Amino acid sequence: MYLDRVKITIKAGNGGNGAVSFYRSKLTMNGGPDGGDGGKGGNVVFVADGGINTLYDFSFKKKFIATNGENGGKNRKKGADGKDVVIKVPVGTVLLDEDEKVVYDLTKDGETFIALKGGNGGHGNDYYKTPTRQAPKFSQTGEVTKEKQIILELKSIADVGLVGYPNVGKSTLLSVISNAKVKIGNYHFTTLYPNLGVVPYKNSSFVVADIPGLIEGASEGAGLGHYFLKHIERVRTIVHLVDISESEGRDAYSDYLSINNELKKYSEKLGKLKQIVALTKIDLLPQDEREKKIADFEKKIGQKAYPICAITHEGLDELMDEIYNVISKVPKPAPLDIEVFDFDSHDKNSLDVIKIDDSTYEVVGGLVDNLVRGIVLEDQSSFSYFQNALKKFGIIDLLLSKGLKDGDTVIIKDISFEYNQ
Repeated sequence: MYLDRVKITIKAGNGGNGAVSFYRSKLTMNGGPDGGDGGKGGNVVFVADGGINTLYDFSFKKKFIATNGENGGKNRKKGADGKDVVIKVPVGTVLLDEDEKVVYDLTKDGETFIALKGGNGGHGNDYYKTPTRQAPKFSQTGEVTKEKQIILELKSIADVGLVGYPNVGKSTLLSVISNAKVKIGNYHFTTLYPNLGVVPYKNSSFVVADIPGLIEGASEGAGLGHYFLKHIERVRTIVHLVDISESEGRDAYSDYLSINNELKKYSEKLGKLKQIVALTKIDLLPQDEREKKIADFEKKIGQKAYPICAITHEGLDELMDEIYNVISKVPKPAPLDIEVFDFDSHDKNSLDVIKIDDSTYEVVGGLVDNLVRGIVLEDQSSFSYFQNALKKFGIIDLLLSKGLKDGDTVIIKDISFEYNQ
């Protein structure tokens, strides 16, 4: 089954831990701290790949995790950074968060987007040395990242969209005018996903998409069309193919009205888009009947139609000229508007105090989450560093403003201590 929307789980790599180490050599038994910093975790990177036209592979793998940064070492050796996880998606893939907000729109072949950045590595004990703290026995753990859910939705990037009832010749036309290798069969729904082909024309080129599965009710979920209507949202013109021979037993004008009705119901923009009408399978009609049917059809729709036979190439030059003339006057659609928000949230500044009871207070927020990464309660210098940080970042003042008194208990993450002024 064709897949054009899928939810996956992504996670950037954790940062490596800083090292606790002291320099040792034959001549120096009690050297200073030389623990190195941990490496940065790998990023989660999306790349638009013009060689892919479906999200089908994501039905097999739905979790992507970058590697963690390595821990720091002695002699101030920094840990190696983690490797990025690179996720290749089709051009035209829109990234959405769980609330359907647009995170990014990948519209160009080779375009990249870093969705999640790897966690920072922790500092080694060499970082914490000062003139008064010459032998710190603590280091900082690496930043731990969180898993996130992201939705991939494919909206193909094409200049021209071929629409029409099944078996009117869309795939045949695409195979003749472009480089697309299209599966063709004389039965409904041969095409199970949009085929894209590059059409070279007049020292230029444009991309054509064969949009399958449109039937009456497609915009409301009938047949396969509701899966694929989104793939013509960005085209510059529509080529509407109608079987003028009526070889399937349907009325050509009724087919024309039905498809246009589905386009309008799905999108007001699509309903107003410039449309070129191609009348297919003219080779199945005698010459006199063909001319009468074409004239009658053009009168009904109020515009010129282009009779073609893709197999014999009859009428294709005139049709291609018209397509080229139309799209040369219409600019390419801009990427989707993106409301700027922090999808890759690394909260390092929020701070709040919750009063649990008359003598117990809990400090929460991104500021303390980051702060406690380097605290070792058993180490006096580490705890002293922690106490100074509580004052430096205004945490003690905030607690006092909430009613903290001598002897009260303060909880910060896994750390619990009694406050004494």
